[in-house]
Amino acid sequence: MAPMEDVAKFIQFLLNSEEIISKGGLILVTIIVYAETGLFFCFFLPGDYLLFTAGMFCGLGIINVPIYFLLFSLAVAAIAGNYTGYFFGKYLGQNLMNRKENFFFKKQYIVNTEKVFTKYGGNALIIGRFLPVIRTFAPILAGIIKMKPGRFAIFNISGAILWVLTLCLLGYFLGKQYPGILDYVEYIILAFILVTSFAVINSILKIRKENI
Repeated sequence: MAPMEDVAKFIQFLLNSEEIISKGGLILVTIIVYAETGLFFCFFLPGDYLLFTAGMFCGLGIINVPIYFLLFSLAVAAIAGNYTGYFFGKYLGQNLMNRKENFFFKKQYIVNTEKVFTKYGGNALIIGRFLPVIRTFAPILAGIIKMKPGRFAIFNISGAILWVLTLCLLGYFLGKQYPGILDYVEYIILAFILVTSFAVINSILKIRKENI
C-alpha cells in the first residue's frame, strides 16, 4: 500500500505548480515542460498553468531570474520536447500503436490527435500547444506520418514560442501589476483546468460532428 501512496503523492506534487516552482525552481519547471511536450507517458503534467504560474512567480520575484531568461529556457524545453516526440514517432511510432493500453497510453489519444491534424494540417502543432494531451501526442503523430523535418521545425518553433510567450507573459504582467494575486493562485489554476478541458472536449466534439 505504501508504494501506491508514494506514487499518488508524487503525482499530486507534479500537478501542484506552486509546489513544483517553490521546491524545484526553474530547473524542475524546465524539465517538466520538456517531458510533457515530448514523452507520451507524461501527458498528464501541468504544462499550461505551470507556464502561467512560473511567469507570475517571476513577476513577483519568487523565481529570481530575468523574465527573458525564463522565456528562453522554457521555449527551448518546449522545442526540444517536441523534437523528442517527433523522432520517437518517426522511428518507434508503430511500436506505440501496437502497445497495450494502460493509464499512460490509450490509442484514443492518437486517434483524437489525428483528427486535429486532419482538420488543421501542420497548424495542429501550433493549436495543439494549447490543448492538453493533444500537446503531447501531436509531435509523435507528426513523426508517425513522416512530416518533413523542415516543415515540422517551422510549426514546432513557432508554436513553442507562441505558447510560452502567451502564458508566461500573461502571468508575469499580472504578478507585476497585482501582487495580491498570489492569494488566488488556486482559483486561477482551477480556471485554467476548466478552460483547457472545455477546449479539448469542444474540439473533439466538433471534429466528430464534421466526420458524421
